[in-house]
Amino acid sequence: MKDYLVRAMVGSGEARILAARTTELVEEARARHDTWHTVTAALGRTMTGAAMLGALLKDDGVITVRIAGDGPVGGIIAQADQQGRVRGYALDPHVFVPLNDAGKLDVSGAVGREGNMYVTYDMNMKEAYTGISKLVSGEIGEDFTYYLANSEQIPSAVALGVMVEPSGTVKAAGGLMVQMMPDAKPGLAEAIEERLGRMNFISSLFESGLAPEEILQQLFGEMDLKILETMELHFECKCSRDRATSVLLGLGSDELKEILEEEGGTEVRCHFCGDIIRFDETDLQGLIHIAENGYNEEKRLS
Repeated sequence: MKDYLVRAMVGSGEARILAARTTELVEEARARHDTWHTVTAALGRTMTGAAMLGALLKDDGVITVRIAGDGPVGGIIAQADQQGRVRGYALDPHVFVPLNDAGKLDVSGAVGREGNMYVTYDMNMKEAYTGISKLVSGEIGEDFTYYLANSEQIPSAVALGVMVEPSGTVKAAGGLMVQMMPDAKPGLAEAIEERLGRMNFISSLFESGLAPEEILQQLFGEMDLKILETMELHFECKCSRDRATSVLLGLGSDELKEILEEEGGTEVRCHFCGDIIRFDETDLQGLIHIAENGYNEEKRLS
C-alpha cells in the first residue's frame, strides 16, 4: 500500500478530518539518515504532522515544522507542501534513549519536554509567517494539538504514531487530525472526543492493514462522514546542483580559493535527504571565476 492522505468532513463541514499513512516516506527518511529507533519515531511523527498541515495549504507554498526541545536529539525539522512532498531530518540521528515505563519508545526523552515548536508558512510572498508554541510533552502529537489550539485558535486533536521493528526499520506510521469548525453543533466535539478516547494507537491501526478511509469509517462512519479527496504522500527533496552552487558562491571567492588550495575539491551535503553533491578542481575554478565576475558572466559561461 502506498502512502497517502485522506481529507474528510463530518456533516456539512462542522469537523475537518485528515488521516495519513506515512510508512514508506518515514522508512525512506530513516534509511537516508540512519536514524536510531527513538529518533525514527520522533522524526516520523514530525514529518506526518507536517504532511497533514501541508495538505491544508490553500495555495502553493511550503510549511516547515521545527521541534526545538532540550533533549539529546537537538531538534527536528520537517517540510511539506500541498502536493504531498515531504522531507525532514533530526540534528542528531544517533540518540539512544531507554524505553519508557510503558515499554514504548521514549520520544519525549529524545526530544525533550521543554522547548518550542515553530511552524512556518512560506506562501512565496515577501515574508513567511511563523507561529510559535511551547512544547507540552515532547511526544509530538500533543504538541501539534497544543500549537493548533493556541497559536492558530483551532480546537484540534492530533494522533501520530510510528511503529519501529527491532531491526530499526519502520513497520507502520501514520497520523490522524481532527479540527472543529466554529459552526459545529453542540455536543459534536464531545462525541468525537469520546470516539478518539476509545481509539487504538494510530500506528497499530495502520500496522493491522487498515487504510486511511477504513480508519475514518471505523471512527466516524456513524457521524455523516464524507470523504472529500485523497492525495499521495512521498519523500521528496528540493536539493539540486544549482542550489549547492548557490551555497558555495555565497562563500565568496577568497574562501573558495582557500578550499581549492587546501582541498582541491569539496562537497555539499543536503541536511534533508543526505545526498552529497561533489565539486572537483575544475568546478571550483569555475565558481571562483563566477564569484569574481558576477552573475552575467556566470550565464555566459553556462
